[in-house]
Formats: sequence, C-alpha cells, structure tokens
Amino acid sequence: MSKPALVVIDVQNDYFEGGAFPLWDAEPTPTATEKPLRMARAKDMPVVFVQHIPDGPAPFFNRDTEGVKLHERVRAAVSASPVVTKQHADAFEGTHLHDTLQGPGAEELVICGMMTQNCVTHTAVSRRADDYRKVTVLTDASTTTTEMLHLIAVAGLSTRVTLATVDQALA
Repeated sequence: MSKPALVVIDVQNDYFEGGAFPLWDAEPTPTATEKPLRMARAKDMPVVFVQHIPDGPAPFFNRDTEGVKLHERVRAAVSASPVVTKQHADAFEGTHLHDTLQGPGAEELVICGMMTQNCVTHTAVSRRADDYRKVTVLTDASTTTTEMLHLIAVAGLSTRVTLATVDQALA
C-alpha cells in the first residue's frame, strides 16, 4: 500500500476577515483543515504545512506582519510537523518540500488549503508532484476568492488529479 502525506497550504491570517486579502468562505477553513489533520495523525500519516512568505514587499503576506502568520488554529495544530516556506505558487518550487516528504517515505499527496486556483492547483500539478503515485485535492478543505473561481479551479484539476472530500480521501 502506498504511503500518503497531507500537505496544508497557506492557511494564513491575511486570507481571513481583517486581513489584507480575505477569501470567500475562509472562516470555515481552519475547521475544515483540522479534520484531515486529525484523520492523518490517527493514521500516522506525515503532515507538512506550507507558508507563503514573499521575498520582498507584496500586497499581502509581508514578512514580520500578523497577516503572514499561519492562522492561530493551524499554528496550534503544527506541533511537531514541519513548516515549509515558499515564495512561489508551486510549493515545490525553490523549497525543500520534496525532501521533507521523502523523509517519512511519502508516495502520495493529499493537498488542501488556500487558494484553490493558485497555490493548491500549482502544487497539485507541479512537475515535482508527478513523482508521486497519486495526488488528491480535498475540495471541501480548500477555498479561494469566490465560490465560482473555486469551482472553476476544481473542474480544471479534475483531469489531472483525484478530487475528493476529506471523508472520501481519508476514511
């Protein structure tokens, strides 16, 4: 049986109310993320968190601001799991994500987070993601700027990766 790893992308403060770039339906995202975290940990599945920190000034996620920090509920769940920082939409690009996943022997990816059409999609269809036997995007634990854009991104992913709800993917 192939060994999956959960990758949680960019659940950061600027995407929530009061942040620099609040997303559609962002408030349920920490709860939606906690469920696959609990399920992954119960199965002794590796978990990696990804945090976007731009190299220089940006419209949001600026270094040393509250907005760049992982959401407090996600931070509380990090515990011993690694956090990979990135500067590009593809979480593999210019990071040690692949090496971090190889440490525990991950052969499959289960991805969730923010933003569906950008960082979630770019990571799921990354050339480096092709090294994994299977890539699954958790559609109910990801969000973006609008519901329509989320649905368009999910439809676009449908021919490249497996789409599943948390319960379908991790049951």
